[in-house]
Amino acid sequence: MAYHKSAKKRIRSNNAKRLRNRYYAKTTRTAIKKMRNNNDKEKAEKDLPHVISLIDRLAKKSVIHKNKASNLKSKMTRHVNNLQ
Repeated sequence: MAYHKSAKKRIRSNNAKRLRNRYYAKTTRTAIKKMRNNNDKEKAEKDLPHVISLIDRLAKKSVIHKNKASNLKSKMTRHVNNLQ
């Protein structure tokens, strides 16, 4: 249990950030899953910039590693390019 005032505040702020990070990460994962299940090339091309933006935002905030973000974007782009 924290005794110092600053330690108690740090616990509160860490909890708030953790919940916010979980929300953004879950939203992005859902968007990626929808993108992978999408077989319509036109819709996928339209949604790709939005999904890439979400991934970049997570990497910028260090929720995910920048290399993981790069791998995800690459896979999404390849998926869209391979659609008929």
